[in-house]
Amino acid sequence: MIIINGDRAICHHLLFGGLKIEKTFFGDFTSTVAMLDNALRLNASFDLVGKDLKVDKHNIKIYFVDGFCKDETMFKINSFMMNAQEKDFKMLKTAREFANRFVPYVETDITSSVDSFIKSVLSGAVGMVVEGFTEAIIIDARTYPVRSVGEPDNDKVLRGPHDGFVETLVFNTALIRRRIRDTALTMEIYSVGKVSQTDVVICYMKNRVNGKMLNALQKKLKSISVNSLTMGQQSLIDCLVPKQWINPFPKVRYTERPDAAAASVLEGSLVVLTDNSPAAMIIPSGIFDFLQDTNDYYMSPVIGSYMRIIRMAIFGMTMLLIPIWLLLVQNPQYIPDWLEFIKIEEPNTVPIVAQLFIVEVVIDAMRLASINTPQSLSSSFGVIGALVLGEFAVSAGWFVAEIVLYMAFVALTNFTQPSFELGYAFKLFRMMLIALIALFNIWGFIAGILLIVAELATTKTVTGQCYLYPLIPFNGKALTSLLLRKPLSKKNN
Repeated sequence: MIIINGDRAICHHLLFGGLKIEKTFFGDFTSTVAMLDNALRLNASFDLVGKDLKVDKHNIKIYFVDGFCKDETMFKINSFMMNAQEKDFKMLKTAREFANRFVPYVETDITSSVDSFIKSVLSGAVGMVVEGFTEAIIIDARTYPVRSVGEPDNDKVLRGPHDGFVETLVFNTALIRRRIRDTALTMEIYSVGKVSQTDVVICYMKNRVNGKMLNALQKKLKSISVNSLTMGQQSLIDCLVPKQWINPFPKVRYTERPDAAAASVLEGSLVVLTDNSPAAMIIPSGIFDFLQDTNDYYMSPVIGSYMRIIRMAIFGMTMLLIPIWLLLVQNPQYIPDWLEFIKIEEPNTVPIVAQLFIVEVVIDAMRLASINTPQSLSSSFGVIGALVLGEFAVSAGWFVAEIVLYMAFVALTNFTQPSFELGYAFKLFRMMLIALIALFNIWGFIAGILLIVAELATTKTVTGQCYLYPLIPFNGKALTSLLLRKPLSKKNN
């Protein structure tokens, strides 16, 4: 950023980082530099750099963050500055003319705000104070540390592109822009957090987005009042989602794939990108949206529809298989002859309900342990966990073999859908059903199902839609598109 000062005096103040600083710049170069050095606290931070230059008879000071600016960029800027002469300064009337003449960089802007100057420098831009002008020039020459745009581990496909979002916001917007070459594609940027001032982008198609949803999201972003988004997009969701802390259903879908994000934008959805987060949030998202998977669209319509139907069946089994089995075991008179094999033949000292809860907790403990297990030991950890939880536990008489089998099936089928949050939502409701069945038998099961339906019906998305849309309110065309993978056509694009 280049700040060029002139004769305008300052009469207003503002607070930045607890320090009282000016809103606009002093006419005196020395006072301006002293104020900026104090506001940026150059003496306290080694990575904040202030470099003094002298071009002919004019003093210049450059401000930047070490690590955000490349040496080659600084060398080019300094080289052009050194070529300036007194006659050049007399010919230039405004800061914009100065930038056009002596700043060899594409992205430049003008500002007279000290707050804007400090924010831009801390964001990675280059700042320079030059005697003789009354405005500021922002040079966006920042270069963030970034990893490769390789395929994300949690969102892989058998076919299709193998690139993924990264922690750098401009890279993510470029990956979407590469796939949608239309002027209707809009990228709105917001700054969230008084301290962190995290960049948040709303991506949408101007001619396809629902105006009410867009306005609702814009108002929510503008009304957020927090110090920082400590945990990136999750902190942002905590600020956007209605206060329903007891409701475990996820309100947004996440994707680390640019093709999935671009497809959602073209369907009229809103995609929210947060700086320092490699996942895009798709808004709005209802329960039926989680039936989709990127792999469905890289297969033929028949195979994609089959995979989606299987996913729907597993959705129901993940939540209801264990409770229905427990209900039948507690009421053997309801078991038909062709289901006799589900009965427990051998008695066990540990109650069945206690076994179910123990296995649920042990599976979660193994998941938590696997997160902190070094990759070189992960294979041996899986083998040991399977032996301890499986054969040894049954041989010791702790668990019934059927419980280990059913719980292992449920634990594995949780991974058939990509949402980690939805898997835990199903898990919590499954445990609730188990507890109600143990306490009230069949009436507990009925009450639990009614509670789940009521929870789904009363849940709202981030933009205020019903969580059961397009079932409630009913939209047959949209519901069919979610339940079946339709072939590409002019009407279905």
